Amino acid sequence: MSSPATPASPVPPRPIDGFHAVVPAGGAGTRLWPLSRQGSPKFLHDLTGTGRTLLQGTVDRLLPLTGRDGVLVVTGVRHAEAVAAQLPELGPGQVVAEPSPRDSMAAIGLAAAILAERHGPDVVLGSFAADHVIDDLDGFWSAVTEGVAAARAGYVVTIGIEATEPSTAFGYIRAADALGAEGAPSARHVAGFTEKPDAETAAEYLATGDYWWNAGMFLVQAGVLLDHLARQLPPLAAGLREIAAAWADPERRETVLAETWPGLTKIAIDHAIAEPVAAAGGVAVVPGSFTWDDVGDFDSLAALLPAVGVDGGRTLGDDALVQRLDAAGAVVVPGAGRAVTVLGVPDAVVVDTADAVLVTTRAHAQAVKQAVDGWRGRGRDDLL
Repeated sequence: MSSPATPASPVPPRPIDGFHAVVPAGGAGTRLWPLSRQGSPKFLHDLTGTGRTLLQGTVDRLLPLTGRDGVLVVTGVRHAEAVAAQLPELGPGQVVAEPSPRDSMAAIGLAAAILAERHGPDVVLGSFAADHVIDDLDGFWSAVTEGVAAARAGYVVTIGIEATEPSTAFGYIRAADALGAEGAPSARHVAGFTEKPDAETAAEYLATGDYWWNAGMFLVQAGVLLDHLARQLPPLAAGLREIAAAWADPERRETVLAETWPGLTKIAIDHAIAEPVAAAGGVAVVPGSFTWDDVGDFDSLAALLPAVGVDGGRTLGDDALVQRLDAAGAVVVPGAGRAVTVLGVPDAVVVDTADAVLVTTRAHAQAVKQAVDGWRGRGRDDLL
């Protein structure tokens, strides 16, 4: 019997002229505590056992579309050094450090303003979170290529993920009629965005065929984004343009950042741009058929790790340190290097680190944030 053929490796595309990728790298990933912390968030970790962190994996799949100089990572000043160390292929001007978190609109808007200063307002930028896992590179590259074409037609474009189940963990994009933009045959107008629904509503969404999961990926010309922002939130747009105008001069940049950044509106791009612009008919969606996961908790992490043995357990780290007894499906992270035994607790989650241990179940994975809130309430900032 012949062995199955090895799947062909995806052929990297040529870089897209005038396209730059923006990677917002922020957040603490509190549902992956104590592995993910404020000082070492999940995007800096290898959570899939590939030898590459989530951030490195994100940049790896973007570079074929942008070329070496086409990626801009926006991260907190606290993480800028670690980000630069993980991405030696990027130049010093490609890691943008924001002084404090002001949510996704400020981070993406600053990148847009910097790119507009460097390359002009027609440059197309795509925003892709640093902590997502995508396996089907051909499908991803195809969707981004269509998204760039739709963005050049003047739209704010999002990539909708084809839903495989009626998930209540994601927001949804509702599509309308075909866009008809050259180079983007599958693009459709967006009728609106909806927050995370209940299970019954999610099932109804899937039955229509007009809804996709909202993965928070946006493509748009820098000038179009900044013009929309100027109409929706004029002070935020003006502040970002002022900072970007000073960016090339390090001394002036620090002065303007210190004066302007703390007063910028703290808001997500979904609320600042996507929702109001969609209501006015200015947003399009390109369906993405590729596999996607935002590694939102330990239950979703388990789905990304290979099964160990016949009981369906998962291990992130050295499985020789783990013993499961009557504990089918248990997820274990032996991060402190100690031996861990799980006895009689199916679907347990045990995360062992040097200074903190989490014991829960996969069914409670979304509630792990409560543990972080609890330690914060006790004043244990060292554990956050």
